Amino acid sequence: MDTTDLIEAFWQARLRGEHFPAAYFDKLTIDQAYAIQLGLIAQRCATGERQIGWKVGLTAPAIQRQFGFHEPVFGCVLETRPSGHVFAPADLIAPGFENELCMRLRTDLSGSVSLEEARAAIEVVYPSLEIIETRGPFTEQIALALADNAQQKTVILGEPVALPADLTAIEAHVSINGSVVATGTGDAVLGNPLNSIVWLAGKLGAYGRGLKAGEIVMSGSFTRQFPIAPGDTIETVFSGIGVVRTAMSR
Repeated sequence: MDTTDLIEAFWQARLRGEHFPAAYFDKLTIDQAYAIQLGLIAQRCATGERQIGWKVGLTAPAIQRQFGFHEPVFGCVLETRPSGHVFAPADLIAPGFENELCMRLRTDLSGSVSLEEARAAIEVVYPSLEIIETRGPFTEQIALALADNAQQKTVILGEPVALPADLTAIEAHVSINGSVVATGTGDAVLGNPLNSIVWLAGKLGAYGRGLKAGEIVMSGSFTRQFPIAPGDTIETVFSGIGVVRTAMSR
């Protein structure tokens, strides 16, 4: 099937509630998966949604080990919610969260860019949580997961601050129901969260895309991914940046 046919097949599967169409298990290349992802996002935007940014995933060694993948991945962000948002259990499919910095761009970026060019392009940074859904066998079918927008559901944003001089030493302290479950530092994200911007600009160039002023970029998790269960309250404190919270009702 050509790309147009693949996008249509996955779109029809999505309308049926099938996020990982079984007919395509073990049959897609990564390039095909990204082409499907971008095509599905275009379809969603044509029906009223709006792409507002991007995510970079599988950046931390802990996450790569967790899911058995060797390089970052990208997905599209179509919505955000404010810190403190409470989900109902029915809102999400097999949900989890990751602890990230979210960066808003002041200028366009595309192709090969340097770390300093990436830094200069950032307007503000937010303490944030990526809310993910495991809508199919993620680890067994990475290509289908990428076609399904790399687990992305929504983004929880705290208050924005100016970009600190050094992102590598920022510490994230993650608590679930008042108990600390993980800590991580910025250097877990490709050595520096700014490298996520560098990687993404280059990767998108291969698909004829670039980063635009005003878009947000989720740079990747400081820690491994955690599930969310009914009744959970989640808080992550990023040193020098701020705090972000979410919860799920019972």
